[in-house]
Amino acid sequence: MNEYEVPENLIELNVKVFETYDEEWLDFILTCRQGKDTTDYDLVIGGIANDKIFKTIDLYFTGDITKDEALRRLKYEKPNNQYCFRTARAFTLLSFTSSEVITR
Repeated sequence: MNEYEVPENLIELNVKVFETYDEEWLDFILTCRQGKDTTDYDLVIGGIANDKIFKTIDLYFTGDITKDEALRRLKYEKPNNQYCFRTARAFTLLSFTSSEVITR
């Protein structure tokens, strides 16, 4: 496992931050999953789809629930954020800090 430090000041990058699982986040996820994302974000920070979140998203994507129902279910979930580095430019700001060998 490698650890990296992300600088506090990301002013050089085009960064999109999703604070909550809201309509904008849901639309972005749907667009990406359909392969239709045309945004030029260097870095996207936002909630990941764990098992519970993914079930809701999957039901929405397949048309089994409406967007309003999906948003109602996601409303009370606290995002477990991930950083998605989408460009080489974004990677250049990372600083390696340490590594650890993980064995099973």
